Amino acid sequence: MSMSAWLLRPWVKPLVLAIALLPLAGWIWGIVANSLGPNPAEALLRGTGIWTLRLLIVTLAITPLRVWTGLPALARWRRMLGLTAFAYALLHFLAYAWLDMGFELAAIVRDLDKRPFALVGFAAFVGLVPLALTSFNRAIRALGAARWQALHQLVWPVIGLGLLHLLWMRAAKHRYDEVSIYAAIVVVLIAARLLKGSTVAWIKVRRPQHRT
Repeated sequence: MSMSAWLLRPWVKPLVLAIALLPLAGWIWGIVANSLGPNPAEALLRGTGIWTLRLLIVTLAITPLRVWTGLPALARWRRMLGLTAFAYALLHFLAYAWLDMGFELAAIVRDLDKRPFALVGFAAFVGLVPLALTSFNRAIRALGAARWQALHQLVWPVIGLGLLHLLWMRAAKHRYDEVSIYAAIVVVLIAARLLKGSTVAWIKVRRPQHRT
């Protein structure tokens, strides 16, 4: 059986989703077993934020991986993983709003005004909302393919804000190793995207014109 056929088997997609949800299962178990460490709120905030960024990067990597590996079946995971990333982003925001701010709107507004890194993270979350709401086929039909694709380019500034949010947080302890790895991967993904566009343009230029 070829790899493409294997990836199309009905149980593979649920398995990928189950793997993506393993961190959530770990946090739930940690809450039940009281094993999230001395500061459970911080553990949940950091965990949900990191996994939002990781899954966004994985989602963006699917298209170049599909091209490089010749496995179009990988595209079946993109929407699912993108929505899982949004679910983690929502959990991250709820953990911040509840565990840090006690769901007090005034406190949240003051905190966003006082701490720029929190404002950057909030902006990234807000940017993800329209992407999640329009990730379904009905939204694509309603917006039209061109407008839908233009809207979903927003994922790139969103992930840039996410990287800046993480960098700002880690700068206090001069811990740049993890964010540097994520940033390097994103740069590679952007380069792959630009290279793909250049290749398509070059092919169009080099393609012989048929005279009528």
